[in-house]
Amino acid sequence: MTTSLESPPRVDVRGPRFVAWITTGVLVLVLVTAAFSTTAAAILIGLQAVVFAIGASGGPAKHPYGRIYAALIAPRNGPTTETEPVPPLRFAQLLGFAFAGLSLLGFVLGSPIVGAVFAGFALFAAFLNAAFGVCLGCQIYPLVARFRRSTASSGETGWPSVVTQAASSGPDASSAGPASN
Repeated sequence: MTTSLESPPRVDVRGPRFVAWITTGVLVLVLVTAAFSTTAAAILIGLQAVVFAIGASGGPAKHPYGRIYAALIAPRNGPTTETEPVPPLRFAQLLGFAFAGLSLLGFVLGSPIVGAVFAGFALFAAFLNAAFGVCLGCQIYPLVARFRRSTASSGETGWPSVVTQAASSGPDASSAGPASN
């Protein structure tokens, strides 16, 4: 396996924050809908889980909400003044997918409280990123990437491919300083 000496790809920080605002709106809709129909809430959180999965596997360039940003908002923005690395964003989407998946399971298996709690966790993380620029998944990513490298050198396997891809896509994210979002 060859190791890239280039830094990981970077994106304008305004894109992920736009994505986080849309995600916040969808998750609020899930929670409001859950009060009236757990079936409708399950459908909405299922669709959001698909969006998270696309973001985790394809990164910001493939993310459905990111495409909206790139097509409609970015051309009207001024030049990029601040960027952030892509691998932590992909990991954050993976965490969102996990929360959405657990929420979906709660709704589908007849436990709307579990569904609402996990949707609430995802909402908290999305709102924190949207309103304050704090990406929880991005903050956790350097720890997971460091752990992944240490277990890979000892021959252990079994981590999701997005973590493997993100951890091997460039230098240690923590060496470039903390994430700016």
